[in-house]
Amino acid sequence: MQSVRKVQPAPDAPLAPIAPIAPIAPTRIQLAPTIIVVLVFTCIASLAWAQFGRGGFGGFFRIRPRFATADTFGHGFNYCRVMYTSNRREAGGQGWSTDYPDAERNFSKRLGELTKMRVSKEPTGEPNHLVVRLTDADLYQCAYISMEDAGTAQLSDAEVDALRRYLLKGGFLWLDDYWGEAAWDQWLHEMDRVLPATEYPVFDITPDHPVFRTLFDVKKLPQIPSIQFWRGSGGDTSERGEESAMPDFKGVNDKHGNLMVVMMHDTDVADSWEREGEDVRFFYQFSPDGYAIGLNVLMYAMTH
Repeated sequence: MQSVRKVQPAPDAPLAPIAPIAPIAPTRIQLAPTIIVVLVFTCIASLAWAQFGRGGFGGFFRIRPRFATADTFGHGFNYCRVMYTSNRREAGGQGWSTDYPDAERNFSKRLGELTKMRVSKEPTGEPNHLVVRLTDADLYQCAYISMEDAGTAQLSDAEVDALRRYLLKGGFLWLDDYWGEAAWDQWLHEMDRVLPATEYPVFDITPDHPVFRTLFDVKKLPQIPSIQFWRGSGGDTSERGEESAMPDFKGVNDKHGNLMVVMMHDTDVADSWEREGEDVRFFYQFSPDGYAIGLNVLMYAMTH
């Protein structure tokens, strides 16, 4: 796994939204209908396979997954997202690719700005974030992995065994953005297959836990909705009404008493990273808290 030295916070600096790329103004050209249709489909295909996108991308197969290459590792921290199979859909969810790829893109940028951790980058300067399968050998190059919309995941026996070995060898798993009782029950069933609760019980992470103070002083787990829900509901944060009125912050410890699994249920922390440049109101209401808890968890994972 990646070897990462204990990180010290960088000097304080004001946090401002990472602005999305400005759109190109359209040009008025008269085209025949057949040519217009061809161009429309060409544009759709090009956008769907673009490496980075904004404004609604990140769904099932809409963005090409970025897998590791022979030269990927050894240049700093790589944000690693798990690709898995969903057996159902949740409202607002997109399976493994929920919030992909701008959540990890922006998080990696903030990680480099707000700490002294070296972040792996492409020659273009963009963060070198990755998608990994649980059965890939590259999994062991990732000290920290994330799963989004995990309440729809159905792991194969091979994936269960692989995730168990990874965690027991010192890996760390973050889960986020799964809402409601059905999603909670489904992931808890998968978690019990990986780490039986009789041996590795799930517990509440309370404000006295060190993860609340690893880098920033965080008082509680924030409830962060998707930007679409927030806009459509007039500012509400609970995507499942009373069923998800309060977010859950759960964990699983290793045999030494250190967290190896963090579960953030009934909140969408990664959306505060992904969407930070789309609406200044959303940014100031949610992104600072979202980054604070996200960076705390990562720093905890790297130093324990």
